[in-house]
Amino acid sequence: MSMFSTGILVLTSPLHTLPLRIAPVLSSAAQVVERTLYVHLHPGLNLGTGGGQPRPVFIPPVVDLSSLITGLYSNAANVCGHLDVRVLLTNVRAQPNNASSPETGGTGVACNPFPSPQSLSHSPEVVLTDFALQDPGQSPLVAQCLQRYTGRCYVCTPGLASVLLHPQLQKLEEEVEKEGQKDDWDSSSERMETYSEVVVGGTFDRLHGAHKTLLNISCLLANKRFLIGVCDQELLKKKVLKELIEPYALRVQRLREFLQDVKPSLQYEIVPLSDPFGPSVIDAQLQCIVVSEETRRGGEAVNKKRLENGLPGLVLHEIQLLKDAHHTEMEEEKISSSSLRSRLLGTLLTDPKDKSHLPLVPYVIGLTGGSGSGKSSIARQLETLGAVSINSDQLGHETYRPGEVAYNRVLEEFGSGADLINEDKTINRRALGRKVFGNKERLKALTDIVWPEIALLVKERIQQAREEGKQVCVVDAAVLLEAGWTDIVHEVWVTVIPEEEAVSRIMARDGVSQEDAVRRLQSQWPNTQQVEQANVVLCTLWEPEITQKQVRKAWDLLQKRIQQSREGAEPPS
Repeated sequence: MSMFSTGILVLTSPLHTLPLRIAPVLSSAAQVVERTLYVHLHPGLNLGTGGGQPRPVFIPPVVDLSSLITGLYSNAANVCGHLDVRVLLTNVRAQPNNASSPETGGTGVACNPFPSPQSLSHSPEVVLTDFALQDPGQSPLVAQCLQRYTGRCYVCTPGLASVLLHPQLQKLEEEVEKEGQKDDWDSSSERMETYSEVVVGGTFDRLHGAHKTLLNISCLLANKRFLIGVCDQELLKKKVLKELIEPYALRVQRLREFLQDVKPSLQYEIVPLSDPFGPSVIDAQLQCIVVSEETRRGGEAVNKKRLENGLPGLVLHEIQLLKDAHHTEMEEEKISSSSLRSRLLGTLLTDPKDKSHLPLVPYVIGLTGGSGSGKSSIARQLETLGAVSINSDQLGHETYRPGEVAYNRVLEEFGSGADLINEDKTINRRALGRKVFGNKERLKALTDIVWPEIALLVKERIQQAREEGKQVCVVDAAVLLEAGWTDIVHEVWVTVIPEEEAVSRIMARDGVSQEDAVRRLQSQWPNTQQVEQANVVLCTLWEPEITQKQVRKAWDLLQKRIQQSREGAEPPS
């Protein structure tokens, strides 16, 4: 079966049977769609009638629908985690009180929720449905009916394909029949209370199923305005692997795209949060805040502040946390951005730049990171896996030996007094460090002398490894990025740990004060700046076994990339 980048799934089963169908339906859809899957809800839609063409209608926001959305995103995370699933709510709205109003055409049934087809961020190339065929001979008619129905609702790619998922779902039909059919909307379904203006807050990093559940249910609750506070700057400092959090602008862009697809009729306001409350404690128009069991206390704190500000409290609407079926021992049980960030460790975050000027053998990794980040221990682990380790710090010592080019130039630049020369004629590096510390011009004068000489020694070691037939070299270099050595490596790998942990490690390792350890870190590139240049990121914050798994994963993925690059470089036979 052909694969499509974007699809739209029209769910027609009665609301009470959909929970049984969600997992197999999504699993089947994932065999057809590979990137974005929109979900359109129309329980009770009959695509098999030979009469008039079925039309979209408004459906009411009921509690069961909220539960269905939660289950849908939960199942999507389990069975098709690679898909960007989005539940569309344009046709979900409370029914007007006046059944004979012009809005309903005097029939008691709301008019078409799609006066014109809605444009989506990604145009659907295929439409799928769970509609159950009574007779296989219906297939052409149902497919045609489905395409026309979808075209009334959404702007689709010309030549929209259709796929009926019923063959994969036939086993469910007997279960549904045993339960008995109900109307598309059970009159006993509890209606959701809706509000003019709703607010939520969060980091919204790497938009996942739990975020989407929160946003979708908030859209269900909101009739007019939806205010979203997005954590920025100060609120990110304590986050796990904060260096891997997407930039604020990118998170907002993805939020806005998702929300515009889900319910374009709402007024969306997205604001940065520099404190836990933001506008939620001063906006008099807000009526409801959506929270989870985990964030309920935060919602209660918002209401306390509002009362102090003379404003009425907000309704707290609590949603379920989504369980992560794939979590590891070091990860949270719930679906969370921190778990997703931890899974990025050791993977290729950005494609390597073109390094066609470098030979493919050996493949050279530039390994860098701040002081105390554990890069040397990672270099040793890579060495045990088969890499040749080149320690630039050790090579730096060689450049200070009497008779070397750098040795003579350093003495010319900084003097040859007894305070700088040891008894054995070697340079006292500690004394030299004191001369340049805190003086950017003097430090640059030193690095302009030493760094090029170290780079030459690194290149010599790489050439030596090439002559010995070695396949991979790891250049362990704290100054890899500052020195501009990225042109001699194929990939940049960066190790990160939180600053507090780095300070503790430096103090324990070097016997220096906390103040000196902090100064040392502040003289280096910050983690965030290094990660911006990284192809792969690793973190040694946790137990050694966890670091070993990261390194092993990074090594195995590297071997695949090396194999692919060499196959691509081979001339066709």
